[in-house]
Amino acid sequence: MKLIRFGEAGFEKPGVIIEDKYYDVSSLVKDYDEAFFGGDGIEKLKNDLKTANLPEVDKNVRLGAALARPSKIICVGLNYKDHAAETNAQIPTEPILFFKATSAIVGPNDDLVIPKNSKKTDWEVELAIVIGKKASYVAEENAFDHIAGYVLHNDYSEREFQLERNGQWVKGKSCDTFAPIGPFIATQDEIADVHNLRLWLTVNGTTLQDGNTSNLIFNVPFMISYISQFMTLLPGDVITTGTPAGVGLGQKPEPWYLKAGDVVELGIDGLGTSKQVVKAYEG
Repeated sequence: MKLIRFGEAGFEKPGVIIEDKYYDVSSLVKDYDEAFFGGDGIEKLKNDLKTANLPEVDKNVRLGAALARPSKIICVGLNYKDHAAETNAQIPTEPILFFKATSAIVGPNDDLVIPKNSKKTDWEVELAIVIGKKASYVAEENAFDHIAGYVLHNDYSEREFQLERNGQWVKGKSCDTFAPIGPFIATQDEIADVHNLRLWLTVNGTTLQDGNTSNLIFNVPFMISYISQFMTLLPGDVITTGTPAGVGLGQKPEPWYLKAGDVVELGIDGLGTSKQVVKAYEG
C-alpha cells in the first residue's frame, strides 16, 4: 500500500495510491499518525479498501508530508562510507545519532526556504523508516516487525549552523522546510529489498548524488535495534538513515551550496520522487 496526505498545508487529508490513482480515505482514517500506526491501522485500512467506495482525488493536488507530525525524527549521520570520506570524517564505529525538529517537516514538493543569514544550505537524499509498532530494547532479528514502511526524505542541512556554531548538529538540521517527506509511505510489502535501492539527487538537472542502500554502514534492522536501546520509538516516528556522497559540502575543488532559484529533485527506487524550488528567506 502507498499512503499519501493531500490538500492545503495544515489541512491535509489521508489518501492512498491505487494503480497510480489517488483516493481519499478520510472516511476510513483520521490521519496517518501515532494512533493509526500503533493501532494496526495499516491492516485495518487494507481490509476496508476491499469494500470501500472511495472518491478519487485529482493528481494535481498538493501533497503534504506523507505522515502527520511524529513525536520525533531521529537521524543517523555518516552512514555511507563515501559520504564520510568526502567530508573528511572517520568511519563511525557506532551510529551517530542526532535529532531533527519536527517543525521542519513539509510536503515533498513544497519550496525550500533558505534560512535567515544562511550561506551554506546543503542537500541530502535519504531513505527514511516509519515506525509501526512501539520499540524499546528491540532485538535486531525482530526489528522488521516494528516497521510500518519507508519514505523519501531530503535531510536539508545548513553546514555553518551545523559545524561552525558549536554544540550539536540539530541547529543545522532543523530550519523550517528542511524536512520534505514523501511523496508517499510505501508499506514493507511494496519494497522487495530495502538494502538494494538506488537513491539519487540532482540540482538544476545535474546529478550530484547517485548511491545505493547496499552501501549503508549500519543496516535497517541494526539501526532500529540500536536506537531502541537509548529511547523508545513510538508508532509514526521517523528514522532517517544517512546520505551517500555528493552533497554540497563534499564538492570539489570547493564546496558550494544552494541559492534562490535552484531546483532540487530526488528519488529512491520504489519510493517515488520529490522536487523543491529554492526560495530566499523573506521576513
